[in-house]
Amino acid sequence: MDNREAIGSWLSGPRAAAEEMGADFGHRGKRLGLPEDGPGAIAPVGRRVGALFIDWALSALIAYGLLAGRRLEATNNWALVVFLVMSLLTVGTIGSTPGKRLLRLRVVSLDGLGKLPVWRTAVRTVLLGLAIPALVWDRDNRGLHDRLSGSVQVRI
Repeated sequence: MDNREAIGSWLSGPRAAAEEMGADFGHRGKRLGLPEDGPGAIAPVGRRVGALFIDWALSALIAYGLLAGRRLEATNNWALVVFLVMSLLTVGTIGSTPGKRLLRLRVVSLDGLGKLPVWRTAVRTVLLGLAIPALVWDRDNRGLHDRLSGSVQVRI
């Protein structure tokens, strides 16, 4: 490799250099055996964030109702509890939270079982509650909470 190739790969970035060496990145979800578009494809980030906001707003509303308007500071803590319980119950039974359902998303198991078993849903929910795992993504847009639970969010 001469200096021009080394400088060229440095300037074009690591992805371009890897592609020149023969790496095939493909579309998001290709490594997981998922289609590029349509039902069963990896859920777009915008829809996932939108579903999160819908679920959080619903959780905050329920928490506010349960506390009957008492201390607003306590509502945020209870909203997190409601959010986690709602996530555990809805993802564990129908595969979607209310926000995901409205935006046509579903959490499925990668091993072909369809919906997640209860224990894997619990692992996913606990990690989601910690927030940090949900902010660490791989190249297929799967958060660490999805990777560790063996799940993926797809379009329906």
